[in-house]
Amino acid sequence: MKHFKIKAFVAATIVAGTAGGAFAADYELSVNTALATSDPLYKGLEAFRDNVAAATDGAVEVRLFPNSQLGPDEDVLEQARAGAPVAVIVDGGRLAVFQNEFGILGAPFLASGYDGIRKVVTSDMFNGWVDELASGSGLQVLSFNWWQGERHLLTNKPVNGPDDLAGVRMRTPGAPVWTGTIRAMGAEPTPLPWADVYNAIQTNTIDAAEAQLPAVIGANLDEVISNITKTGHINLITGMVTSAQWFQSLPEEYQTVLLDEALKAGDVASHGTEDSLAQIESDLEAEGVEVSEIDTAVFEERTASVYDELGYGELRDKVRAIAAGE
Repeated sequence: MKHFKIKAFVAATIVAGTAGGAFAADYELSVNTALATSDPLYKGLEAFRDNVAAATDGAVEVRLFPNSQLGPDEDVLEQARAGAPVAVIVDGGRLAVFQNEFGILGAPFLASGYDGIRKVVTSDMFNGWVDELASGSGLQVLSFNWWQGERHLLTNKPVNGPDDLAGVRMRTPGAPVWTGTIRAMGAEPTPLPWADVYNAIQTNTIDAAEAQLPAVIGANLDEVISNITKTGHINLITGMVTSAQWFQSLPEEYQTVLLDEALKAGDVASHGTEDSLAQIESDLEAEGVEVSEIDTAVFEERTASVYDELGYGELRDKVRAIAAGE
């Protein structure tokens, strides 16, 4: 892992130094995402890039790096903590190692759809977590309203319940809330970088994965899976996270621009995802992938224990109340 960190840091350093010339921006931010340019979320990133440039008269330049070009999410987070001018689109599970409360955002069957979870990540409670993350771990959340859709099971056999997942090696991110969820659903969680999933399934290193529909298309997984079971077990909300040290070094007006434009762009990305899901599902079926709806009650029951195992029982009730607008 140290090798990858060095590579990623060198890449970011090179990026930061390549904008020489009379028209170089005063500040540059390199944004990394595991997703492909075809993903609806990427449209939001493009909006963020363009709107930041316009609002700062070109003084802040945002550069986009899809397909994890700057390295795995965890490595980019470490660069940010060290003060590098980088940002990454990342889920709450990966931030939980720094600020525990973020982990609940990736917990199973917490909320459905975008509207409810957006209430949570724009709430006063959430903003308190953001402040603690910045002061305690050197990571600054610009916005956390980047909704990527609900995650489903990607397999090469039909799945009707937990028994069908016995012995199935299923890729999932390595955060405890994710691995605990997949284990509770009946599979064997196998953490891997997203970029490795296609080859891992193709070579039978793993048997299955779980992801949201736009990511399936972006990674061409329709070529190596035959079934998608719509469990919606995790409502994937992610955030744009950068270096608190770098962020605080900016003039105050530029800090405000980044925060405002990140929130607006997150809405662009999220509504784009909402609008794309029906067409993506149709395209997958046209490619021969069987997309199935099942009763998820048994999975909800199986995964309820994850909250208590991770100490989120009380927090779950607060989050669900905010999501419901109570």
